[in-house]
Amino acid sequence: MEEKLKQQQTSIIKIALFGPESTGKTTLSQQLAAHYKTEWVPEFARDYLQQKWEENGHICVADDLLPIAYGQIELENEKLKLAHDYLFCDTNLMVTKVFSELYYGFCDPVLNEAALENEYDLTFLTDIDVPWEKDDIRDTAEGRETVFSVFKESLIQNNKPFITISGDKETRLKLATQIIADLTRAKALGLSSNEFVQIYEHGIPFENIIFQLETCKKGIAKINLIKPATLGNGIIALSEANLIKKAQYFDAKKEKLQLMKFVPASGAATRMFKFLISFLNDFDPNHESINAYINRTQDTQLPVFIIGMDKFPFFKAIDKKLRKKMPQFDTFSSDFKNYYFIKMMLTSKDFDYANKPKAVLPFHKYPEHVATPIEEHLYECLAYASAHQQSDLHFTVSENHQSLFEEIVKTVKPEIEKKANTQIRVSYSYQNKKTDSIAFNLQNEPFRDEEGKLWFRPGGHGALIENMNALDADVVFIKNIDNVIQNHIETTALYKKALAGILVKLQETVFDYLRLLETEISLEKINEIALFLKNNLNESFEVDFEEKAEEDKKAILHKKLNCPIRVCGMVKNEGEPGGGPFWVQDENGKISLQIVESSQMDLEDVNQSKIAQQASHFNPVDLVCGIKNYKGEKFDLTQFVDKNTGFIVEKSVKGKPNRSYELPGLWNGAMAKWLTVFVSVPLLTFNPVKTVNDLLKQPHQLL
Repeated sequence: MEEKLKQQQTSIIKIALFGPESTGKTTLSQQLAAHYKTEWVPEFARDYLQQKWEENGHICVADDLLPIAYGQIELENEKLKLAHDYLFCDTNLMVTKVFSELYYGFCDPVLNEAALENEYDLTFLTDIDVPWEKDDIRDTAEGRETVFSVFKESLIQNNKPFITISGDKETRLKLATQIIADLTRAKALGLSSNEFVQIYEHGIPFENIIFQLETCKKGIAKINLIKPATLGNGIIALSEANLIKKAQYFDAKKEKLQLMKFVPASGAATRMFKFLISFLNDFDPNHESINAYINRTQDTQLPVFIIGMDKFPFFKAIDKKLRKKMPQFDTFSSDFKNYYFIKMMLTSKDFDYANKPKAVLPFHKYPEHVATPIEEHLYECLAYASAHQQSDLHFTVSENHQSLFEEIVKTVKPEIEKKANTQIRVSYSYQNKKTDSIAFNLQNEPFRDEEGKLWFRPGGHGALIENMNALDADVVFIKNIDNVIQNHIETTALYKKALAGILVKLQETVFDYLRLLETEISLEKINEIALFLKNNLNESFEVDFEEKAEEDKKAILHKKLNCPIRVCGMVKNEGEPGGGPFWVQDENGKISLQIVESSQMDLEDVNQSKIAQQASHFNPVDLVCGIKNYKGEKFDLTQFVDKNTGFIVEKSVKGKPNRSYELPGLWNGAMAKWLTVFVSVPLLTFNPVKTVNDLLKQPHQLL
């Protein structure tokens, strides 16, 4: 590259404005220079060509482009000496290169080399959403879309980091300054410009990246367990009569409520088949028997699967396909039959169960058909989440799996609706990518894959609080996708309705108290409300609460009451992995009821471990939620998240260890600041399918 086309080296951040003519490059350059009190580089070609026009009426020709390039770089290097922190370039050699190729069909090799080698920390591609303004040296407004596409493609093809800037002058300046602030922080973290753009395009706010890094550096404090929540001490036990009474109360009120069933269903079923995936990866039927494999690996799950194989709801479909594809199948040994069955189930394009979401897998075998969890949730939705002949069911899904959901819903919903004479409205949402995290290596530096790109991980199911936040409903029932059974739906529905009845009754009282607190009330009434919060909603108060003035007490009570409410079913602890109900104390000394995962506990601490072992109940993810306030307005659920209760997850990519931050769990930290009530429900209502062998358990087998 010619010496006079080289940029001077600098630590100053240089931003190039890039785009077709009359797209606001000069305006934004001047705005940014004024904002940051620094220099901007005008377009050398403008004065050069204007002078040429005024002197003899000549327009730009191909021979002008190299002199323009020389002049532009000279001007840029001069302005660089005067700039501080930032330099904004109205144009660059890439613009000259693109115009050369557009208008003359070629680009001088010297100009082309310089345009590709000269670097800017970021390029702002100016959009064509501003009016075209004519002057002596501009061409025409025709074909702006085509020209813009050429400009954009040139940045992509040459791997130049860029962000498109659109909107009016004020909008562009606001967006550009925010991007520049984030870019500056990214540079300080050692991120390249391309990596910064990767984060920007992923949609993750940069303050989240900073928070994720700081959290991975300092770690997350373990939850301080005070004691387990038990019957009569944080968990309500309902008599049969009271159970029916609460359910009837909900039935009497539901016609005036907008109900919604919310089912997290985004994840793939990979973990469900983990032991079978390991089997396929480690077993060779030509060199080992299955019994030898079981003895070698001490696999206790594989024999259960094989013995019960014909009881699985998918057995007949896979067996039929195997026999069709392998006419000699009956001549195979049992080991080969079992091996090919598992292989077809997990890896063939016909089934591919390991890569599909649990929601679309065959779960239950009925006399006339096989049902997926989607179908079972549709029936459950009718059983307890319907009113005025309408039922709403919302699934969180992966974007690439939504069509699978829609196909099943389209097939089974009409018949279900016909039987119940009720319309079921099914909706979907995706886990927002802006809630994802980037991975860090063990030195807390951004982790990069084999291609040198940043590695993103989903932010965990706590991200779904944003999906819930978008729902418009008075009462939301939450249940996991895999917790559905064939039998006892009446009992399941009864308990769900009872939980909802407790919620509705609590809401009515809370709303009445909130309205009262906005009026003149007696000290006696204030004390009544405080006692209600303590006895019915497990709220604690600061030690000096009693000494405060009445107006201060009212303000405190109003803030405590004006929160979303959750009523959570809890089952007796049968050794299932996962979270449970505990009394916990936060860093401010406040004691509250929370659902705590084992990974959040300091089990190396003798006292904390002892408290954890004393837990009598387990969280089955059986929640009924009130997400509107006493004025009928939706709460902003993101304001009730305890961000200090997230997770640091350690994983590996092709053997390279890394870790990332996961958001506080949906029913853990994401709901930490909700009003919380725990209610004991029977184990019958909790039948998750964590591994495929769980489908062999009695609740999932037709009686």
